[in-house]
Amino acid sequence: MFDDNQTIVIKIGSAILVDSQTHALRKDWLDALAADLSALKSTRIVLVSSGAIALGRERLGLSSPALSLAEKQACAAAGQSSLTRAYDDALGQCGVITAQALLTLNNTEDRRHWLNARSTLETLLGLGAIPIINENDTVATDEIRYGDNDRLAARTAQMIGADLLILLSDIDGLYTSDPRNNPSAKHLPVINELTDDIMSMGGAPNATAGMGTGGMATKLAAAQIATNAGCDMIICDGRRSGAIAALQAGAKHTLFKAKTNPRKARAQWIGGSLEPRGILSIDAGALNALNGGSSLLAAGVTAVSGKFQKGDAVSICKDDIEIARGLIAYGVEDAQQIKGLKSREITGVLGYSNGAALIHRDNLVML
Repeated sequence: MFDDNQTIVIKIGSAILVDSQTHALRKDWLDALAADLSALKSTRIVLVSSGAIALGRERLGLSSPALSLAEKQACAAAGQSSLTRAYDDALGQCGVITAQALLTLNNTEDRRHWLNARSTLETLLGLGAIPIINENDTVATDEIRYGDNDRLAARTAQMIGADLLILLSDIDGLYTSDPRNNPSAKHLPVINELTDDIMSMGGAPNATAGMGTGGMATKLAAAQIATNAGCDMIICDGRRSGAIAALQAGAKHTLFKAKTNPRKARAQWIGGSLEPRGILSIDAGALNALNGGSSLLAAGVTAVSGKFQKGDAVSICKDDIEIARGLIAYGVEDAQQIKGLKSREITGVLGYSNGAALIHRDNLVML
């Protein structure tokens, strides 16, 4: 099921991780997940996990099924430390290092935040850690709504160029209608295109669940984001222990096929969907380096113009001809100061360094 050297995002909902009756962590389930993940030696894994609010309400003794926004945020604050510790304990027993990252949807949609978050996650993955991502519910306002972690997981997959997104759910895939209400509903094992008919099978968000606010509608919305970003997506039943191992062994699921691969999807986004805010002129040496697949370093830049901030798209030109486009790691004022400088000189001029590359190769597309 999983190929070597893939990047996989796994989304875990509250209803999977926390017992719906006792509001206690399902420790045996989490231990089994840790064992499954530790066996994927050559796979880069990111977890997007709900559960802080569910664990926090148990710690704070809030038994009411309906919580105010302030109570949800209080529960998130009380439960996030328990959630982080639970993952650290379970995966630590298997020799896996974890790291916490609290995001909002804005962090994956604002390009400056996107660059920072991507850089942090890539560094953690390169060091062999498993990032544990959750919505930053403690300070969120409108972010606490139906399905935000389904969409957050898809945005995370898009941001890091993941090959596969797995949504561990309380159902083993997409059906033509809700099988809990319609015994004749048909399971759909593979979805090659998200047509209007397919999207209509999602129904409405799950507004009646005691824990977990998503539903098939939000999962299909996540599928749109993921597949358009070149990432396959799977919905499978995550309630049983060893759900990832079972999926690898062929457990029933629905696979949503991506239209392209992550690198091509990202290149199309950078090269065709973003309006350039500035121009970097480069020398012949930089042009040769870009043609060879390298990043754009400050040393190869001869002129900077425009009005751009870190994370904006800029054009890269040689002799007034646009040859590439990318997301820049410095604002225009800083870029002006460091153009033509060697990488080791950047900190001395700016007082900080955001990396040697003005535009990293992963954020650059040749035209």
